[in-house]
Amino acid sequence: MPTAAGLYYFAHEAENLARPPVILIHGAGGTHLHWPPQVRRLHHQRIFAVDLPGHGKSEGLGHQIIGDYADHIIEFIKAVKLSSAVLVGHSMGGAIALDAAIRFPKRVAALGLVGSGSKLRVSPAILQSASSPSTFMDAVNIVKDFSYSEHASARLKELGAQKLAETRPTVLYGDFLACDAFNATDQLSKISAPTLIVCGADDKMTPPKYSELLRDTIPNARMEIVPKAGHMVMLEQPETVAELLAGFLNTISYQAGQG
Repeated sequence: MPTAAGLYYFAHEAENLARPPVILIHGAGGTHLHWPPQVRRLHHQRIFAVDLPGHGKSEGLGHQIIGDYADHIIEFIKAVKLSSAVLVGHSMGGAIALDAAIRFPKRVAALGLVGSGSKLRVSPAILQSASSPSTFMDAVNIVKDFSYSEHASARLKELGAQKLAETRPTVLYGDFLACDAFNATDQLSKISAPTLIVCGADDKMTPPKYSELLRDTIPNARMEIVPKAGHMVMLEQPETVAELLAGFLNTISYQAGQG
């Protein structure tokens, strides 16, 4: 089981030094499997999909501060002997990528922000339910109801809820606290990395206005809205998201062996 800096990771074409390395960062309560095969195995791209501390196959404890997760990602970059990487994050993973780009700009070659925002306030109902093991499943069900568009299949929603329910309650609650406290809005203009922003048109958790703020404030940013998709846009429309990421990665200036 491959691990680096204490994080489990799935690697695809890791030795393809002609391509910039890409680190996929999942959202709250997630694992690397929140990225569908079309993205994890993106053709002719060098991909590392990680499980954050306390999530999936990674040991340790989760965090309650986005910056602490970002520190782990930077340590991972060092551990797998990369000088920099493209950080692609979903929801909380996007916040982690943003924090890393602001504090460690030389380590972040580019950003992919999927269903994310510069602040991620969490519904009080979700926070309250997630705070107690006795009401944990209420939080899972609320998240399920708000994470998908009306076009998503019932099977996809149920699988998502099952995976989220496997997360330790303390870890999921910590993730929600980290999201709720995060606000990097006044730091966005400092980001110099090329940035792709992707949002589902029907996203209820981080509506398109969150992505529009990122687009309008981050220099060198562009935004793509994916129709018939909600917050879990990469699971509802995997082919579209994979195509958008591939096109973006092909625009990044990169010399072989640079990362």
